[in-house]
This record gives sequence, C-alpha cells and structure tokens, in this order.
Amino acid sequence: MTTEPAARTRPPVLDDDAAPAVAAALGAKFAPSAIERDRDRRLPGPELDLLSASGLLGITVPAEFGGRPVSARTLASVFLSLARGDASIAQIPQSHMTFLDALRRQGSTEQQRRFFAEALAGRRFANAQSERGTPSIAVDRTTVTSRPDGTSSLNGTKYYSTGALFAHWLVVRGILADTGDQNRKVLAYIPANAPGVLVEDDWDGLGQRTTASGTVTLTDVVVPADSLVPYSALFDDATTYGARAQLLHAAIDAGIARAAVDTARDVVVVARPPVDADVATADRDPLLLQQFGEVEIGVRGAEALVREAGDAIDVAERELTPDSAAAASIATATAKVASARAALDATTALFDAGGTRSAAASLRLDRLWRDARTHTLHDPVRWKTQHVGRYALTGAHPPRHGLI
Repeated sequence: MTTEPAARTRPPVLDDDAAPAVAAALGAKFAPSAIERDRDRRLPGPELDLLSASGLLGITVPAEFGGRPVSARTLASVFLSLARGDASIAQIPQSHMTFLDALRRQGSTEQQRRFFAEALAGRRFANAQSERGTPSIAVDRTTVTSRPDGTSSLNGTKYYSTGALFAHWLVVRGILADTGDQNRKVLAYIPANAPGVLVEDDWDGLGQRTTASGTVTLTDVVVPADSLVPYSALFDDATTYGARAQLLHAAIDAGIARAAVDTARDVVVVARPPVDADVATADRDPLLLQQFGEVEIGVRGAEALVREAGDAIDVAERELTPDSAAAASIATATAKVASARAALDATTALFDAGGTRSAAASLRLDRLWRDARTHTLHDPVRWKTQHVGRYALTGAHPPRHGLI
C-alpha cells in the first residue's frame, strides 16, 4: 500500500492544451508492458507513480484551489488514451476523478482546499463503495457512527475497491448509523493507512486483472468530522455527477476497442490467409477487410460519441437545468452503449485477424477481450438503451440515482 506522496517533485499543473498530449504519451508508455502485467498479474505500482508525477490526477481541480480544470471533453480524451495503453491502469483514476467531483460539489471550502491540494501533489484517491449480499447495489451496510468526542467510527466491508492497494486516500460510502436511512449516505475521506483499515489483494477477475481492486475491511476506523462529505444530496437535484462518472467508463471501453484495432494491425501481418481468399497475405483478404471496416466504423463512432458526451456535459455545466442535465445523461448513455459494443466487437474480431494461431495462449490476445468483457459488466447497457429510447420518443428524463 502506498502511503507517501507518489512524486518527489510537485507535478505540473496541466490544462486543456497539455493534458491530452501527456495522456497519449503515458498510454504509449504503458502499452508495451501491459501483456506482461496481465500475464504475471503484476500490479502497476511504478506506472501509477508515473501517473501521479504526470499532473493528470489534478486536471479537474478548480482554479480557485490552484488547478486549471479541463473540460469534460478533454477528460474523456485523457481516458481514451490511457485505456488504449492499458485499461487496468485507466480504471484506477476513474474513481479518483469521480470523488474529486463529489468534493467539488459537496465539500466545504476547507475540505476542498485540503483534498484538492492532495490531488495536485499527485496523491491518489480510491473508492470503497460496493458491497456484497445486499438486496441491490444501492444498499449499504457500512455504518458511520457518531462518537462522544465529535469524531465518527466507520465499520464495514467493501469489495471491488479499484485502486485501493495503491491509494493514499480511500473514499468510503456509508450510512449514518443513528438513522439507518439509505437516503442519508456520506462519503468518508480517510487515509489508506489509517488504523483499522485492511486492504486485501484478492481481486480475481478474469479481466482488468491489475486494477488493484481489493477488499477493504473497516474496523472502528476513526473519522474526523471534517472528513465526512454528504453523498445522497448529490442526487437531490439535476446534476452531471453521474454523467461525468459514466463518461469515463465509456472512454475506457472505447480505449480498449481502439487498442484491439492497434493489435489487429500487428497480428494480421504474420497471419496466413484462408485458401478461399486466393490472396498472398491475410491483410488482402477482402472479407477480413470488410469485417474490420465495420469494426473501425464502430470504434470511430464510439470515440466520437464519447467526445460528444463530454461536450454535452460541458454545455450542461455552463447552464444547468433539468433539461440540460438530462441531455448530458442521455448523450453519455449513448456513448456507453456504443463503446461497450465497439469494445466487445473489436476484441472478438481481433482473433479473426490473427487466424488460428490467435488462440495460442502465449500471444495473450485474449487479454483485451477479457478486459472488455469484465469492464462492460460494470453497469448494464441494456438499461441505458431503454433510457435513450424513452428519451427519443417521449422526452422522458433518465432516472437519477447514486450508482456510478
């Protein structure tokens, strides 16, 4: 577990012009060793330190706290590039950005000053939200109990805590024990090495194998009053909070799809064409070219829809109304459906590009499919399609809930 600042020198403060280039360079640097990390399940400690030192972890910090906040469109582009390099690494800062957004919306000035400074220094925030065995993922059993000294005690167990093994801060969602009301949830921002915190390296997913998504057990963790931020209130009114979080998931899927096309370009060079094609090389097979024409169209469409969703969020945040928030949510849902389809289609077609030898375990071409299959399960796109259709035909706004 990382407990010290990730960077020895203060990371640069990036803006809309600088952030995409930095992300593209990092993604390109992560890509060559992604297969090795997946094969050996080597968690990306050194790579995350590079991410911390890059300045990308501070690109949403408001100007009044020292940042140069980038647009949602730029943020999406950053995650497209990171996921193109290694989707497991890209998924780790998704939670980081989401909980900085919660802080921006619900934190006190002093909380914002404190935690935004941490982000600008390259320190990482990880989520501790999901639980098992509850009636739905909207139900939490983790409790925040008031203590006589003004602090609170935090108890519970969280699963799929992405990035927790390398976090400096954990953001834990829980209910106020004095009410037990699922509609009065809070976020506790606690040091990852606080007494009573246990982070286990027990994630066994078939894909996204190096997201450091361990189980977090919290036993009588003392939480100062100034480390609690309201959560349920995020969804009382029209907001872009959920759309921003979902936008990054869509960008990760689209990045996986693009990585599959990149890889197909390499494997087709050494593949043998089928006899029926009557061509010298596999990259001249007309049916394969047709197939990858369709794949490329799907990937380009997903990338464009991700950026379009970023634009819709930016528009909504300039003049937030129930209608503009709904438009942003629908644009993001559309991008999420398109990117999930593109990721699954492209990573499946990758095997066709390489032919029979694609099945060789040593090539690990299944890594991208496993990443896509795992990450696209995060939230069911079949419901997003329903919301889009209802909006298209009736103008009905999508539901607001705290599932991100």
